[in-house]
Amino acid sequence: MTSGVIRRSVTAWAAVAFATFGTAAWGNPEPNQLNMTKGVSEWSPYALHMVGLWVCVAIGILVFGAMFIAMFRFRKSRGAVAEKWTHSTKLEIVWTVVPVIILIVLARLATGGLTSFADTTGSEMTIKVTGYQWKWRYDYVDYKGKAVEQVGFVSRLEESSDRTRQLKSNLDPEKIKVDGYNTYLLDVDKPLVVPIHTKIRFVIVGGDVIHSWWVPALGWKMDAIPGIANAAWTNIKEPGVYRGQCAELCGQDHGFMPIVVKAVPKAEFEQWLATQQEEAKAAKAQQTAQTAPAPANQG
Repeated sequence: MTSGVIRRSVTAWAAVAFATFGTAAWGNPEPNQLNMTKGVSEWSPYALHMVGLWVCVAIGILVFGAMFIAMFRFRKSRGAVAEKWTHSTKLEIVWTVVPVIILIVLARLATGGLTSFADTTGSEMTIKVTGYQWKWRYDYVDYKGKAVEQVGFVSRLEESSDRTRQLKSNLDPEKIKVDGYNTYLLDVDKPLVVPIHTKIRFVIVGGDVIHSWWVPALGWKMDAIPGIANAAWTNIKEPGVYRGQCAELCGQDHGFMPIVVKAVPKAEFEQWLATQQEEAKAAKAQQTAQTAPAPANQG
């Protein structure tokens, strides 16, 4: 294999790794982050993840510990002689029953988490999320039992990142920052604004191909599939800006459709929502006036 072929192979694999770990998998990165995002919502898989992690660590210590003890303490050079027996019924019962119990406990925890995550009853708010190539549309359906009319918008990659990503733009991605945080390919022109301490139901669909709506801090991701309405919920406890990305390969600009959720106090959200409704009504009235037929001449 020539050096040129090797170099091209390495470059190709590096590009694949960046596409996988540098975009969707790191939609909301933190300095020196090695673990799953803890999450800011009422329901998060972080606790279950940590239980599974420590169970695996404990099993690894036991298994590899026994293996290394057997390798070094009872090696042939120290005069150890192998035992001549076929099996131990007691040991076989132990290493069969204990793993079964562990799996049952983990399965019960996982099932409880999934049923809680899927239960959208009692939601105070509904937002419809539609994935398009390559942007998201958000429509506010209802809030506190009242229908929300004409509040919806398209959210796409913000302008500076869009210019920088173009071939031969000669622009520096490191210079795109918000409050000192690099937001290259992670920011949008219009974030999704939601209230904290509110159970929000998301109805997620696809407008053309399959997408996947994922904000790591919310603790879940959901596919946006044409013709199928998937549902999930969140109840954000802390105000802030939470970022994510499409997690389903959906076309050439898959890596350029980030998600930004801006969680604010209820009073601030209600003021924002009222402003959006007034602007929508004004825009509709203006459009109606422009399309209305001119009055017929009298006389």
